[in-house]
Order: sequence, then structure tokens, then C-alpha cells
Amino acid sequence: MPEIKKAIIIGAGPAGIAAAIRLTKHNNISCTVYELRPVPTTLGGAIGIPSNGLRLFDRLGLYNALSTKGSVASRFRLHFAQGGGVVEADVIPEEVRQKTGFSLMRIKRVELMDVLLHTASEMNIPIHFGKKIVTITEDDEEDTKSNSSITVTFSDGTTDSADLLLGCDGIHSAVRTQYVDPSCQPEYSGVSGTCVILPTSALSAESHESLQAINVSLTTEGAFALVPCTAAGDELFFVFSRKVPLPESGDTRDGWEEHRKKEVESFKNMLLDGVLKDVHGKWGEVLTQAVNGTSSVSFYPVYRLPLGGRWFRGRCLLMGDAAHAMQPHAGQGVSMAVEDVFLLSRLLKDGEGGDTSLSEVFEKFERVRRPRIDRIYETAARNGERRKQTGPWGLWAKEWVMWAGILASKAIGKQVTFISNPEDLVYDIDEVEI
Repeated sequence: MPEIKKAIIIGAGPAGIAAAIRLTKHNNISCTVYELRPVPTTLGGAIGIPSNGLRLFDRLGLYNALSTKGSVASRFRLHFAQGGGVVEADVIPEEVRQKTGFSLMRIKRVELMDVLLHTASEMNIPIHFGKKIVTITEDDEEDTKSNSSITVTFSDGTTDSADLLLGCDGIHSAVRTQYVDPSCQPEYSGVSGTCVILPTSALSAESHESLQAINVSLTTEGAFALVPCTAAGDELFFVFSRKVPLPESGDTRDGWEEHRKKEVESFKNMLLDGVLKDVHGKWGEVLTQAVNGTSSVSFYPVYRLPLGGRWFRGRCLLMGDAAHAMQPHAGQGVSMAVEDVFLLSRLLKDGEGGDTSLSEVFEKFERVRRPRIDRIYETAARNGERRKQTGPWGLWAKEWVMWAGILASKAIGKQVTFISNPEDLVYDIDEVEI
């Protein structure tokens, strides 16, 4: 394989910055990051990172910093909307904790990015904002054994060339749509979320201790979750996700903007007068307090990429959401991106000085990653189906099926998990056979 001295990384999100840190430290590759937005983004609510991802953040040297910012509360409470009952379990099985040394972290996206960007700055990794891609060209796309290069041209007239180009620019990736796989376009999952980050102090003091857990409730209209998202437990992530039809508008963007205005403007009334009237007991009171304590609301339709898209071309590889964006309902989006990063780093290291071409490295990357990505993708899609609207009897059936499943698992000594299978949570990309 030709020596990889320099990499251009498009996208300054979690995938891009993690790739720059790992390749700089482990592979001694000089990385330069380019980001479309003019400043670091503050978009997004709270992100879940389970044990398989936390282990890799620890190997990046970032876990201690993240643990000062994110919540590691992993107790799961399912609140029965109609009966007021509660069933509890741990979202991360004990066997997973023992094997990995990690559980689950919920952290605000802005805090995750602060840690990543601070580390990149300390390592003197250049990050350039406000850079829009115009073209991507290669000296010889078919020859990935020689020391030729790939060049990116930006809208401000500047260019940069490197031995390797990584597209880490998310679901709407310019690298994918302009170069690697223009035919692969995002599709609407059918689920949308309305979310808020609010201070814990907005709720009554007697409920604070019980809120240091992942609290979930199914309703006839969708699903609520109220979870801590800071280490201090002083802020909560409150989300209501449900099935929302694709807008009838010929311009989807305009249709979603209309949806957004309606959702945000009517959020409190819709929940208080509609959905929450069916949620009884103390939990209903807590949710009512959370709604009343809301000052700003975000509405987002959940998109994903169809499976089977192309991931590489020439000296260019897509990673993270740019390659395989999935629904957030398995809590694995960021972890899948970091697994991509570690596998690429490992393959590049193994190929040093050998007779392997860069395209062969990418082919091996794809062979290893596709089965796992497909499995997690399908898990996320199935979990998203729980957000479907249903009648009172359908809701009753959902609740009691979940309750019976938890009790049956406990009775036979099986660990319960609600996001991914235990084997997916203990998966170690550094140990998988390649």
C-alpha cells in the first residue's frame, strides 16, 4: 500500500473529528478537517453512547472528559400510561458492564463536540469552517497502489490535495452526493421527534431522584422519554416521538417547515389537552410539569439512508452517517461512526509496507462493516415502530407485552436490553477477525 502521509476529512462532526484524532495519534497521518458550516454547530439534543462506543472513546483518551459532562444513569423505567404502574430494568446488562467496563452515557451533542474540538485543538489539527465543496478529482482513480493524490476544490477558490479523502459529512454528505454515490439519497423513516432540553428544577423536588433514570412511556400517539443528559443531573432531555406522515407539499422542505411551525406552536396544548390526558398517576404529573417547564422546542423528522449504497471510490471513503445513517432508536449512531474510524485506522496500520492497494483496504472495510451496520440498522427501525399510533387496546397490548418480556427474562436469569442485543454491546472492533 502506498504510504498515507496526509488525509483530508470533510465534516467536523463526531465522525470527522474522531477520525482526525485517531489517525493522527495511531497512524501518524497528517489530517486537515473541512466543515461546511461557518462555526462549530450547536444543533442537536442529547446523544446516547452505549458501552461499545464508550470503550472506543476511552481508547481515544476522551472518556474521562466526557464523564464530567454526560449522565451515566442507565436504569430503565417503563411507565404504564393507562394504569400508572412501573416496571424497571437496567438498559445495559450486567454481563456487558463486566466485559466492557462501560455502561451507557447520555450527553448533550454540544458537550460531546466541545470535548472533541478541544482535543483536536490541543493536537494542532487544522479545522477550517465555511468550506463548501465544488469538485473532487483524482490523478488516477483506478490506481490506488501508487503515490498519487485526490484533490478537493472549494467554493472560495482554494484547493487541497492528499493521499486519502474521508467523507464524514453526515446524512446529506456532499462527498457522497457529488462523488461517491449520487444516487443514494436520504429517505424519511416515518418517525418525527419533538424534543426539549429543560432544567431539572422545572419539575417538583420530590421527583428529582426518580428522574435520574431513563423514563419512558408509550401512549396512543407515540412514545415519551425523559432522561438526564448531564453529569450533574441538572438538565433533562425530553422527547416525544411519533409517526408523522410525509408532507403532501411538492417541496418537502416547505412541507416540513409548515409541520415544524405547527408542532412548536401547539406543542404544549397538543400534549396537555390531548396525549397526556391518557397518562395517569404521578408519572402523568411529572410529564405535565415537564411540558409546562418548556421554553423552546425543536422538531425534527428522522431520515435515514437506504441500505446497500456505495461507500468508497478511488481514494475516497465514506464513514458514519455519510455512509450508513440510521434511525436513532438503537442509540448507536455515534458509536457506529467511531467503530468505522477504529477499523480504518487498524486496516491502514496493517497494510503499511505491504502490497495492498487502498481499494483493497476499503473492500475489506466494507466486508467487515456491512453485516454489523445492517443488523443495527434493522434493530433501530424495529424500535422505531414502537412509536406508531395505536388505540387504547393496542397500547395496553404493547405495554403488557413489554412487561411480560421483562419479567420472563428476569425469571430465567436473562439480562434485559432495550437498545441493542448484548452481543452488539460487547462488540470490539479492535478484536474482530479481519
